[in-house]
Amino acid sequence: MAAAEGDERVIATAQQIVKSLGTTKNVTKDMIMILSSFDNRLSTMTELLGGSGTGEMEERLEAAETKIMHWDSNSSAGHHSSLWGDLSDEAEDFLGAVDEVAGLTESLRKLSLASDDERELLERAQFALQIAMDRLEDEFQQVLIRNTVPLEADRLKGSISTRREDDVGSECSGEGGEPECGGSEEGDAADRGACVDDEGVVALDLIQQEAISDLKVIAHRMIRSGYGEECCHVYSSVRRDVLEECLSILGVDKLSIDDVQKMEWNTLDGKIRRWIQAVKVVIGGIISGEHRLCDQIFGDLDGKMGDMCFVEAAKGAVLQLLNFGEAVSIVRRSPEKLFRILDMYDALAEVLPNLGSLFSGNSGDHVVEEAKTLLVSLGEAAKGTFAEFDNAVRRETSRTPIQGGAIHPLVRYVMNYLKLLVDYSDTLNVLMDSEDVNISEEDDEIKYLGSSSPMARRLFSLLSLLEANVVEKSKLYKDAAIQYIFLMNNIQYIVQRVKDSELSALLGDRWVKKRRGQVRQYATGYLRSAWHKVLSCLKDEGIGSGSGGSLSGGSVSKVALKERFKSFNLGFEDIYRNQTAWNVPHTQLREELRISISEKVIPAYRSFMGRFRSHLESTRRHADKYIKYTPEDLETYLLDLFEGVPLTLDSKGDGIHLSEGKVIVTYSGLGASRRVGKPGFWRTGLHEKACSANILNKY
Repeated sequence: MAAAEGDERVIATAQQIVKSLGTTKNVTKDMIMILSSFDNRLSTMTELLGGSGTGEMEERLEAAETKIMHWDSNSSAGHHSSLWGDLSDEAEDFLGAVDEVAGLTESLRKLSLASDDERELLERAQFALQIAMDRLEDEFQQVLIRNTVPLEADRLKGSISTRREDDVGSECSGEGGEPECGGSEEGDAADRGACVDDEGVVALDLIQQEAISDLKVIAHRMIRSGYGEECCHVYSSVRRDVLEECLSILGVDKLSIDDVQKMEWNTLDGKIRRWIQAVKVVIGGIISGEHRLCDQIFGDLDGKMGDMCFVEAAKGAVLQLLNFGEAVSIVRRSPEKLFRILDMYDALAEVLPNLGSLFSGNSGDHVVEEAKTLLVSLGEAAKGTFAEFDNAVRRETSRTPIQGGAIHPLVRYVMNYLKLLVDYSDTLNVLMDSEDVNISEEDDEIKYLGSSSPMARRLFSLLSLLEANVVEKSKLYKDAAIQYIFLMNNIQYIVQRVKDSELSALLGDRWVKKRRGQVRQYATGYLRSAWHKVLSCLKDEGIGSGSGGSLSGGSVSKVALKERFKSFNLGFEDIYRNQTAWNVPHTQLREELRISISEKVIPAYRSFMGRFRSHLESTRRHADKYIKYTPEDLETYLLDLFEGVPLTLDSKGDGIHLSEGKVIVTYSGLGASRRVGKPGFWRTGLHEKACSANILNKY
């Protein structure tokens, strides 16, 4: 401060000497040059010629004023024309005048301004500079608006992809894996008006690149002249509107927390989808382009001002996205929302590093902190929603048995849910802690899981809960045989869904093998429960005329033999009537059950009939009355079991049933075949239909 005052005194003294000695303009110039050679601080005196205020400085100011006032925003020319439109020459002249006035103003401010003429000259220069800055402010705004590139949703296809879309692979790949879309990633990005940086971040530029040089020269004049704040305000206002328009194009509306809370899930689900895309496009792409634009315009002029302009322009759009995410994180939790919440978490986590680098510094720290807070909130919401899913499985205690022992809707829902959820294993492993999973370490199965991750332990716990629920629901059936069918269907479905997905890698082979063993056990239990009574009719005990019905040393009791065949017929018809309505949807399991039944029933029936048929053939009428079915008939009828379509057999062993517009007719008799459903399709024997391999041994 003292040094500046000393400089002013030196200049003032030298100025007084010049005024006292100078007689002509040339002598004055010579005197100033001599004094300037002794002290460079006197060089500013070259701007002052004479003491009357009509010197060279005034002449230069008048010339600059004329050009500036011509483009005054309030004048007719200035109001209807744009310097940076088609008037490039006028723009150069105008900038020259601005530079002249700015230089004169700066020089005058360094003088002592002892005379009224000098003070008046400074005031004129400052006024002209103000007019010029108003004009440049308008031009800066017009150049920004005129050269803004609107966001086109179609241009975004391929520029921003999700992690899972990348996993599926590009739809543009041709034979041999050669890309058919053409061009490299950088080339495609350039065609979309984008730029790929060293870290692979795609920055979408929403401004014409040729306008940047014009914006930079305008910003340079405004900042140099002390109008940096006004320049920043205009820039931030225009670009903020651009980003808000981008959100609107992407389908992101401004919603309050109450709006989100009251929204139906189907509507909210669509808005979340659009939010996820907007986060990836705006924060992952557009904001990067905006930061680069600020660097290009302000970077060489004032780095801090560039950061401030960027934050003021971009924070509104970012905070709007974060506010919606926060509202979603506190909505009522229900299982169907988990996937969307995890998608939101992944999208935000993916762009958070980029957001942190863009908003680094005091002016943007609060934006980064809000994003981090939202990420935590979404993580907590995901954990809470997963817990709600667990509770929903636990609370599902419906008491209505499923018709035909088919797969329970709960089992389908849970397994499809988990099959989708496994795609989020990495995220859930980050969010969940092993201690959160309530599993007894005494359970040996936990030691042999395919993974020791929190996700694997949570899946094991959930499936154990589901299996226990299935066992309880099997008790709703009064018939033990259909209990086994229900258990077999549902456990097999669980195993199959695990095998066909990434669930198998988490649960491990031991878990799968144990459930296969359970399916075999249930199949054995079914055979014993359903066919024991019928097969007991085919035993020799009780049909002899000897002591205790023994055949040893005695003849066959025709009465007992007739009763046996009659009981077998009634038992088989009852099984047929019931078990054709039962449903085993898995094709291999259904066929294998039929084979297992056939291997037990057909040989026993054929042997029994072969041994005792002759005892009833004294007359043909008696034989046909009691021996209603041949082994081939039985084998054919077994094909109808477990189709979920109830059928009956009449007193002659024939059956007719109308199902789904198809007439199904059965005929009795040796080697009988059946025409089913449509012409040309004949079913003749179980072993011609199904493979003889023991498929059940695979479970």
